[in-house]
Amino acid sequence: MCSLIGDLTVPKKMLNRFRSVVNNVVANLHASNAQEKLPSMEDLPIKYPYSRPEFLNLSDEEVKVSADHTLRPILVPRDLSRLPWNTGYSEVINAGKSIYNEDQAAIGVFQLANKDKDKSSPNKPSRSSSTDTSSTSRENSMEIDDNSYTYFAVFDGHAGHGTAIVAVHALHKHIEENLNVVSHLIMSNNYGNSPAEPGDMYLHNDRFHGRSKWPFPEKDLPVESVVAGALENAFWQMDAEIGHDKTMYRIHGGCTALVSIFMRGKLYVINAGDSRAIISRNGEAVEMSSEHTPNSERQRIQQLAWQQPFLLENEFTHVEFQKRIYKKDVGKRILYRDQHMTGWAYKNITEEDTKFPLIYGDGKKSRMLATIGVTRGFGDHELKVHDTNIYLKPFLSPIPDVRVYDLTENEHTENDVLVMGTDGLWDILSNQEVVDIVKDILDNFPPGDFSRYASAAQELVMQARGVLKQKGWRTMGDTRQASNDDITVFVIPLHCHGNLSSQSSLTESQDALPT
Repeated sequence: MCSLIGDLTVPKKMLNRFRSVVNNVVANLHASNAQEKLPSMEDLPIKYPYSRPEFLNLSDEEVKVSADHTLRPILVPRDLSRLPWNTGYSEVINAGKSIYNEDQAAIGVFQLANKDKDKSSPNKPSRSSSTDTSSTSRENSMEIDDNSYTYFAVFDGHAGHGTAIVAVHALHKHIEENLNVVSHLIMSNNYGNSPAEPGDMYLHNDRFHGRSKWPFPEKDLPVESVVAGALENAFWQMDAEIGHDKTMYRIHGGCTALVSIFMRGKLYVINAGDSRAIISRNGEAVEMSSEHTPNSERQRIQQLAWQQPFLLENEFTHVEFQKRIYKKDVGKRILYRDQHMTGWAYKNITEEDTKFPLIYGDGKKSRMLATIGVTRGFGDHELKVHDTNIYLKPFLSPIPDVRVYDLTENEHTENDVLVMGTDGLWDILSNQEVVDIVKDILDNFPPGDFSRYASAAQELVMQARGVLKQKGWRTMGDTRQASNDDITVFVIPLHCHGNLSSQSSLTESQDALPT
């Protein structure tokens, strides 16, 4: 069937395509005009100015000096008592890939809300202390009971420092709020030896095991699963807050998030991104997190693209091939894997397969949508594939992995520690290399000298940063290229927690979070 236009006879399919193109052009013109009326991000106010972690206690001048990309000075806290358990901390700026250090860090000590007390004084804050460094604040901060928890966080920003700084100011509040919702379950003696209130879930315990309400039995739940749910909710809410704030404030880019919480004899490690945490125990590494990269999350990303192909706007293929596919490969058989596969199989190549792959490259060079090398974290709501309208946010997830380590199951010494670090550390040093360096440093300190952890953190940063040579930053032995990235490290002792059901002796520091 044909349609007549003037003296020309045009196939109907071609006419429909022509109309579609015209409609798209008109729609884009309207969208473009509307975009011009909206303020750009650069016209929006800054929510939080650039800063370094408060517990470093740096002056404005020292913050400027710390941003020297040539000297790359290694920073450590001048007052170790500001960190719980004399925890070690160290950081260094990148070698010039960004103006500012896009890593951020935070620590804090908090109090779980007591349900009974809150009924009589509902407006009482649950934070155990403030950022005030006065002696009064220090004395108050030592009044930590069984229901306190200690918080450490590192955030690795990309495409700007804004999102990481927002997370420093806000994530702990979301965590506190969500933990307080279930605090009566967390604080139940022996996870539920006293009857739960009507309507509450039953945690796993022998006394109530098997109790059911017809026709559906109530599940036995370990308390760790309730904590994990609260932490996952907190991460989700943090990302939603950042997305909302980006419409009102100048908040560039995104960030990964790695958090550790010590609470009631358990260590919770919560990770979204490519930072990493390990435990160094008896000279061996215990992995406490796994990185979220395009390669490690291939099946999740492919599954989404397979279910919602419109997200790729006909520019990418969700199928992964053993090699880059070109038009000359059409008709050949080449190894591939799809969203339902962990192994490889042969596929007859079609024209559709010649599109650029959704995930491309290996290791640290792997990229999703040819743009980003990390797949979980906060922010990036505005991020698009270059020169397209393809948003990356649908493929980026704020949902973290949560791992739990029972601090009471092993007898820890002063040399057993949790190491948290951004990818600037792990790009250069393996888990075992970090363990060996930490062990060498800690073994050289006499018992009871708790400055050891600061020295270990500083040495890790120094080893990863290396020294500046004519051919750039090189490792200490000049054997390979050192890290040009921002590097942030915590070294947290574990021996303080050996006899815990109580945390009364866990900290002598005040909260070091921004208010």
